[in-house]
Formats: sequence, C-alpha cells, structure tokens
Amino acid sequence: MKTFLAWAKPKLLVDKKLIFIYCLVYFLWGAGMNWFGTEVEIAKFTYWWQIITCYLLYMVPISLLLRKLPFHMQYAYGLIAMCLLEFGGYALQTSYAYPNNLMDQFFGIRNFSLGMALFFALYFPAGNCLVSKVYTFIFKQTL
Repeated sequence: MKTFLAWAKPKLLVDKKLIFIYCLVYFLWGAGMNWFGTEVEIAKFTYWWQIITCYLLYMVPISLLLRKLPFHMQYAYGLIAMCLLEFGGYALQTSYAYPNNLMDQFFGIRNFSLGMALFFALYFPAGNCLVSKVYTFIFKQTL
C-alpha cells in the first residue's frame, strides 16, 4: 500500500488549473453522454448527480494517475476501472439500460456491460489528450 501511495501522490498533486480543466471537460462530457444515452435510449444514470460521482470523483483521479502512460496502457488500466464501474452501476441499479437498445441489438443483451466498458475505457486516453490540448490552448503551457 505504501508503494502505491508513493507512486500515486505526486501524480495527483498537480496544478489546480489542470484539475479545473479536467473537471470542466469531464463534467460536460459526462452530461453530454448521459443526455445522448437517454435520447437514443441506450443507457442513463438513475440520478443526475452520478455525473459528478462517476466523471469527477472517479474518472478524473484515474485520468491523472494514467495521463503520462502510453495510449495502450491508459486503455488497459482504464478498462479495468470501467469494468468495475459498469458492473457496479448495473448491479446496484444506479444505471439504467433501456430494453432492446442499440447495443443489445448489435452485440446481444449479455454483452451490454462489456461493450460499455470497452467503449468508456477510451475516455482515459482520449480525455487526457483533450485536457492536455485545452490546457495548452488556454494557458499556453505544455503539460
């Protein structure tokens, strides 16, 4: 545990402006994805505040931990994180999958959570890249 904390602490102690950009980008991204999932009847959060707990309190710290890793490692570790999140969300019924949604139709109902985890694991490398570009554009500093 001490080894993990020694590794993680410097990755999480970053510029407050960077954390703000992460929170802004991920909140907008989460709200947009929840809206899209609801509109096309794929899946949605049961409660609006889950955007904050999932995207800001769960995904932002994980993104910070993974941000300096190569794409494939960010995706692999992100996949583990998203599998836990997706499994928990549907097991606890805090996420709702619409019956016979597009993913069920293409991949089958038994593959829904796996498909969601595979897709959302891309958030970590894609989110880190997007936040880096936004941060660099706004503050004229590279990360």
